[in-house]
Amino acid sequence: MKNFLRFTAVMMTVTVAGVGMAVYAKRAELHRIYVLFNLFEPDRIVENFRTMDQITETVPVHRGDEVWALEAGTPMELPESFPFGGETMSTQEFIDYTNTTGLMVLHDDRVVFEKYYRGETAETRHISWSVAKSFTSALIGIALEQGQIDDIMDPVDKYAPSLAGCGYQGVPLKHVLQMASGIEFTEDYDDFFSDINRMGREIFAFNVPVEDFVRSLKNGRPSGTVHHYVSMDTQVLAMVLRGATKKSIAELTETQLWKPIGMESDAYWMVDAKGRALAFGCLNAVLRDYARFGMLYLHEGKRGDTQVVPADWVRASTTPQDDYVMPGDDLTSLDDLGYGYQWWVPVESDGDYFAIGVYNQFIYVSPKRRVVIAKTSANAHYLDDGMISESQAVQFFRAVAKVAAGE
Repeated sequence: MKNFLRFTAVMMTVTVAGVGMAVYAKRAELHRIYVLFNLFEPDRIVENFRTMDQITETVPVHRGDEVWALEAGTPMELPESFPFGGETMSTQEFIDYTNTTGLMVLHDDRVVFEKYYRGETAETRHISWSVAKSFTSALIGIALEQGQIDDIMDPVDKYAPSLAGCGYQGVPLKHVLQMASGIEFTEDYDDFFSDINRMGREIFAFNVPVEDFVRSLKNGRPSGTVHHYVSMDTQVLAMVLRGATKKSIAELTETQLWKPIGMESDAYWMVDAKGRALAFGCLNAVLRDYARFGMLYLHEGKRGDTQVVPADWVRASTTPQDDYVMPGDDLTSLDDLGYGYQWWVPVESDGDYFAIGVYNQFIYVSPKRRVVIAKTSANAHYLDDGMISESQAVQFFRAVAKVAAGE
């Protein structure tokens, strides 16, 4: 009888503890959902963007033993203003309005401007959002060079067989790189019911595996006919890379980019319920390492004598290849930007190009002026102005590049 009572007491204790743990886990999950649903609130956005590892699951990307040194150059002053849309914009007002958290300018591989705002420092790992797409593109170029991917016109389901039977079946890798997959997808951040916001809720809040979401998408037009921005296209690139290399995006980022480039700090990818990196926009790193990636592209994929990313891939990635991705002629319109392979090309480009992340993350490269600019931000007004701040940023960068180059 004593043994039975002791057993009963133990089981009751275990049951209560289990219920307590379940309640705690549920409370933790509900808190995470609450934070994610309020991720972009004006009073929280800055802190959220630099602490994503405290909000959701992540995997690390480790730095190597050698760091690509960033030497100091002659400090420059930012231009007081820059032209946009026939008017003059104040630089300081632009920096303030876009909630800039970090800004770095390199000229001839030397740091000529570096400043942090709103409590951030050189050690802050800030989310890059869609700037991450350009890193994923670099990994595709490396896999092609190494023969793990045979041809850019191969269908993506050749390397990711799970895509057979969905909208991506038979779509060439090139068209996915160009955001011309033909997939039906609404990337409207201001619409609660848009596909991009539905994706965020399902993956971040309700633990739907990202690849399940990708496989749910339908094709609305032939691929390779219209440039239509679809973040899930980049996730398909990650699926192709995993199938072709048998390695995760985090492993590839670390071994093929982070260590060979000589990044100074560890980074991290946010991951889904199955631990797979969200390659469409969830790389988190320090500002200086974003600038180093731009510097690598400025040197056509080389760090010193080491060719990290193939030079021909750098050129192809940053040059529109077909009519449907050519830039237009309106400097103030995002719709008129050109597109390469996960890199943007501005209107009236003189060879400059850039990576863009939502809420104003940027890596801007001007080969003509030997300038690289990295900017992190948490622009709480991003949706209020129709995302025009992205077009303003391009003109700001061009003005800064001219000053940096002594023009």
